[in-house]
Amino acid sequence: MERLDAAESVLDAAAAAAPEIRAGLPGRRRYLDEENPSGEEVLAADVFADDLLETALGDLDAVGTYASEERASAVDTGDGPLSVAVDPLDGSSNLESNNPMGTVVAVYDGTLPAAGRDLVAAGFVLYGPVTTMVAGVGAPGEADVYEYLVTADGDREEMGVIALPDDPTVYGFGGRVPDWPADFAAYVDEVEDELKLRYGGAMIADVSQVLSYGGVFAYPALESAPNGKLRLQFEGNPVAYLVEGAGGRSSDGTGPILDVTATDLHQRVPVHVGNASLIERLESALQ
Repeated sequence: MERLDAAESVLDAAAAAAPEIRAGLPGRRRYLDEENPSGEEVLAADVFADDLLETALGDLDAVGTYASEERASAVDTGDGPLSVAVDPLDGSSNLESNNPMGTVVAVYDGTLPAAGRDLVAAGFVLYGPVTTMVAGVGAPGEADVYEYLVTADGDREEMGVIALPDDPTVYGFGGRVPDWPADFAAYVDEVEDELKLRYGGAMIADVSQVLSYGGVFAYPALESAPNGKLRLQFEGNPVAYLVEGAGGRSSDGTGPILDVTATDLHQRVPVHVGNASLIERLESALQ
């Protein structure tokens, strides 16, 4: 129970930092002359959010390690048992077009890189028309997932439990269409006749639509990138944890993302999440 209470405090701290992160976005839309460990261009807003979160989460007694998509290696922050892996500003390229983006937080009871089954909490803050958090605390598969309104003071006000609708309606897939493997492209041909396309270029915003309306989100393996684009520690595991907690399924193409062996902090993984029936069909198409 102590670990779960500590994990809850991490989510509280992430929510408390959200208003300051959001308020700092307008003046930080420029790209810096540097790349992150994944070879992506870095915005001033990425660094700003990362610095804020390192302080907010690293100062917690329960947190011993802070890792970020923007840093090559993890930072020791104390003697606490928990490790946090953060995507400080998922979809930050959407700043230029003023589209939604978010912050993703994964809380592991173990050293990084950690297995998905070591998660004790995960959540994301969505900077949309309003600021919300989707989060769960507990062992994978046992944690209920809730949506919260994040107030101007950084408090979380519970809005209700999240469960994927039984009748899915949306899909969104990343990567360039010519770069999709033939088996994945064939799956897309099937589902696009059944579902509505909803893709905004920020993983967390697209996953939020799947949680709200039911459906499937994927950033698949690509011809040019067989392991996809998204990072296991920072994106794949926490999103899988939340979607599974809401009654859905996750897959790297062959099995649950939470069962993928973690070998590197910035390891990439194909990500497919959504209603169980759609993920089962996808796995059949890819095998």
